Amino acid sequence: MATCHRHNPTNLAAVVLDNHNSSTSLCSSFSRSSFRRKLIHSLRCGGGCSNKPKHKPLPDDSRSDPKNKNAAGSDKLSELLRMSEEEEDEVKKKTAVLDELKTVVKGLQCDDVLWGAKEIRRLTKEDPHARTTLALLGAIPTLVGMLDCKGNDVEFQISALYALLNLGIANPENKAAIVKAGAVHKMLKLVVTSDELSDQSVAEAIVANFLGLSALDVNKPIIGSSGAIPFLVKMLKDVDSSGGSQAKQDTLRALYNLSISPSNILPMLETDVVQFFVSSLGDMEVSERILLIMSNVVSTLEGRKAVSSVPNVFPILIDALSWNDSPGCQEIASYILMVMAHKSYVDRQAMIEAGIVSALLELTLIGSNLAQKRASRILECLRVDKGKQVSENCVGGSGGTLSAPLCGASPSFTDPHLQECLDEDDMMSEEKKAVKHLVQQSLQNNMRRIVKRANLPQDFVPSDHLKSLTSSSTSKSLPF
Repeated sequence: MATCHRHNPTNLAAVVLDNHNSSTSLCSSFSRSSFRRKLIHSLRCGGGCSNKPKHKPLPDDSRSDPKNKNAAGSDKLSELLRMSEEEEDEVKKKTAVLDELKTVVKGLQCDDVLWGAKEIRRLTKEDPHARTTLALLGAIPTLVGMLDCKGNDVEFQISALYALLNLGIANPENKAAIVKAGAVHKMLKLVVTSDELSDQSVAEAIVANFLGLSALDVNKPIIGSSGAIPFLVKMLKDVDSSGGSQAKQDTLRALYNLSISPSNILPMLETDVVQFFVSSLGDMEVSERILLIMSNVVSTLEGRKAVSSVPNVFPILIDALSWNDSPGCQEIASYILMVMAHKSYVDRQAMIEAGIVSALLELTLIGSNLAQKRASRILECLRVDKGKQVSENCVGGSGGTLSAPLCGASPSFTDPHLQECLDEDDMMSEEKKAVKHLVQQSLQNNMRRIVKRANLPQDFVPSDHLKSLTSSSTSKSLPF
């Protein structure tokens, strides 16, 4: 019997004869066609029917290898160690900074006081953490104690003052601690000697301290009652004559902070600061700050009386309403006049006599939104007063009626109450004329702007119809 060796293609046609007797029958049984068919079958069987096992992908040794797992764990461990090293470095830095601050405080309290004050001034200039830490280490009482030093060592005093100033920057707790330690009274002792200011640099350092300390609401009454306001007023006058711009601004800002507290208004009025403020209005460098202080002063009855008693105060304040290049001054001046007009009839009459109506009408047209609202409020107060006065004068206070004058009656027999009514009508007509003039001027200015935007010729003249409209227009939104 013949066997097909599938795993050996070179012997595909080999025939194994089992015995000698069957060889003849096997050869006879093969024909050409059958031999070709068997050969093709053998080729197919040997080429495509292989029983070799299919190749399977090898398992990923990287996932199951314990060495790789150990490598990942070592990476995490190294990262943790690196983080711990960074934290340790940070702790070392903080410890070094703390040791430095302790050394400075120790030098301030024991060894070298001047060096310690200078170092505190340097370290607290821009470091908020140093301010808190030095205060906790007890630097504030020591620096305040330095202000009691006898003698005229200006460097010693200035170092202590500016160290205290830097300790209080953006730190309300330190500001309260400085005042509680008695620094305000000791500062005043440094500058006041026989009512004369000592060294100017020391005085300016104290003004800077008062400016910073007065920003805290709790400190305002304490500083105001300590006698700091007369010193600040005197300092303001001195720097005004000497021309120190920064010291002048610091003094005005300190006075403004103190004026926020109502308890400081009376100590301020005991000086002549209101008269100085009124006389200084017009200097655009300080006018807005002065008006802010005066707006706090007029919040009290005593303050309003003091302001109204200053000669020519209302013409000066009314003039500030026309400062078109300073909207802030216009708004604050209108606020001061509004408060005083609302509280006092006498002040309203003084404002009318000073010519406030035309200034207010102009402000309602070209002022800022806030200034326009305040000007309208003042005009409303004045209009109500004028209406009451006209009605009282016309009625005569007796409830009687007025009769028409007889024909041909002489002027000597004219009713005085009727004459007052006619005078009031004339005054009202003058105000209407002023309003009409302002409205016409505003419309003409608007027309010029429209012509400019339209790129029309410069010699463009409005038509007669437009002129008639502008000449006959009235403003219905104004109080008068």
